[in-house]
Amino acid sequence: MTNNLYNVLVRPLVTEKSSYQSSKLSQYVFVVANNATRTMVKDAVETLFDVTVARVNVMNAPAKRGRRTRARRMLVRKPAFKKAIITLAEGSKPLEIFEGVQ
Repeated sequence: MTNNLYNVLVRPLVTEKSSYQSSKLSQYVFVVANNATRTMVKDAVETLFDVTVARVNVMNAPAKRGRRTRARRMLVRKPAFKKAIITLAEGSKPLEIFEGVQ
Protein backbone atom coordinates (compact mmCIF):
# COMPACT_ATOMS: atom_id res chain seq x y z
CA MET A 1 0.00 0.00 0.00
CA THR A 2 1.40 3.37 -0.92
CA ASN A 3 1.27 6.07 1.68
CA ASN A 4 0.37 9.54 0.60
CA LEU A 5 -0.26 12.35 3.08
CA TYR A 6 -3.95 11.50 3.42
CA ASN A 7 -3.34 7.86 4.38
CA VAL A 8 -0.79 8.55 7.12
CA LEU A 9 -3.20 10.01 9.69
CA VAL A 10 -6.02 7.56 10.34
CA ARG A 11 -8.01 9.44 12.98
CA PRO A 12 -7.52 11.67 16.02
CA LEU A 13 -7.40 9.82 19.33
CA VAL A 14 -9.67 11.58 21.83
CA THR A 15 -9.28 10.49 25.45
CA GLU A 16 -9.15 12.37 28.74
CA LYS A 17 -5.37 12.43 28.60
CA SER A 18 -5.22 13.58 24.98
CA SER A 19 -7.76 16.35 25.60
CA TYR A 20 -5.62 17.59 28.51
CA GLN A 21 -2.54 17.47 26.28
CA SER A 22 -4.25 19.41 23.51
CA SER A 23 -5.59 22.14 25.79
CA LYS A 24 -2.60 22.69 28.09
CA LEU A 25 0.52 21.34 26.36
CA SER A 26 -0.30 21.91 22.65
CA GLN A 27 0.19 18.20 21.93
CA TYR A 28 -2.18 16.26 19.68
CA VAL A 29 -2.60 12.48 19.46
CA PHE A 30 -3.43 10.66 16.22
CA VAL A 31 -3.82 7.02 15.27
CA VAL A 32 -1.47 6.61 12.31
CA ALA A 33 -0.87 3.95 9.68
CA ASN A 34 1.18 0.96 10.80
CA ASN A 35 4.01 1.68 8.37
CA ALA A 36 4.16 5.44 9.07
CA THR A 37 7.42 6.99 10.24
CA ARG A 38 8.10 10.15 12.23
CA THR A 39 8.97 12.18 9.16
CA MET A 40 5.88 10.99 7.30
CA VAL A 41 3.67 12.00 10.25
CA LYS A 42 5.41 15.37 10.55
CA ASP A 43 5.02 16.12 6.84
CA ALA A 44 1.36 15.07 6.87
CA VAL A 45 0.44 17.26 9.86
CA GLU A 46 2.38 20.26 8.58
CA THR A 47 0.79 20.19 5.12
CA LEU A 48 -2.76 19.23 6.12
CA PHE A 49 -3.14 21.64 9.06
CA ASP A 50 -0.64 24.36 8.06
CA VAL A 51 1.24 24.36 11.40
CA THR A 52 4.85 23.92 12.48
CA VAL A 53 5.63 20.65 14.26
CA ALA A 54 8.33 20.67 16.93
CA ARG A 55 8.38 16.97 17.92
CA VAL A 56 6.77 13.69 16.95
CA ASN A 57 6.68 10.72 19.33
CA VAL A 58 5.52 7.45 17.77
CA MET A 59 4.54 4.39 19.76
CA ASN A 60 2.86 1.05 19.18
CA ALA A 61 -0.15 0.41 21.42
CA PRO A 62 -0.43 -3.34 22.09
CA ALA A 63 -3.51 -5.44 21.41
CA LYS A 64 -5.83 -5.79 24.37
CA ARG A 65 -7.90 -8.73 25.41
CA GLY A 66 -11.32 -7.27 26.02
CA ARG A 67 -14.24 -8.68 27.92
CA ARG A 68 -16.10 -11.81 27.01
CA THR A 69 -19.44 -11.58 25.27
CA ARG A 70 -22.73 -12.68 26.72
CA ALA A 71 -22.25 -16.28 25.62
CA ARG A 72 -18.86 -16.44 27.45
CA ARG A 73 -17.30 -18.38 24.61
CA MET A 74 -16.22 -15.59 22.35
CA LEU A 75 -13.46 -13.30 23.55
CA VAL A 76 -13.49 -9.75 22.22
CA ARG A 77 -9.98 -8.66 21.21
CA LYS A 78 -9.03 -5.09 20.33
CA PRO A 79 -6.28 -4.99 17.70
CA ALA A 80 -2.94 -3.25 18.14
CA PHE A 81 -2.44 0.17 16.59
CA LYS A 82 0.23 2.81 16.17
CA LYS A 83 -0.21 6.29 17.61
CA ALA A 84 1.72 9.51 17.29
CA ILE A 85 1.92 12.41 19.73
CA ILE A 86 2.57 15.64 17.85
CA THR A 87 3.98 18.63 19.73
CA LEU A 88 3.48 21.94 17.96
CA ALA A 89 6.02 24.74 17.93
CA GLU A 90 5.56 27.77 20.20
CA GLY A 91 3.83 30.17 17.81
CA SER A 92 1.60 27.66 16.04
CA LYS A 93 -2.16 27.95 16.15
CA PRO A 94 -4.20 25.07 17.64
CA LEU A 95 -5.63 22.43 15.30
CA GLU A 96 -9.23 22.94 14.26
CA ILE A 97 -10.38 19.36 14.72
CA PHE A 98 -9.68 19.55 18.46
CA GLU A 99 -11.48 22.87 18.93
CA GLY A 100 -14.62 21.53 20.65
CA VAL A 101 -12.68 19.07 22.82
CA GLN A 102 -11.57 20.65 26.10
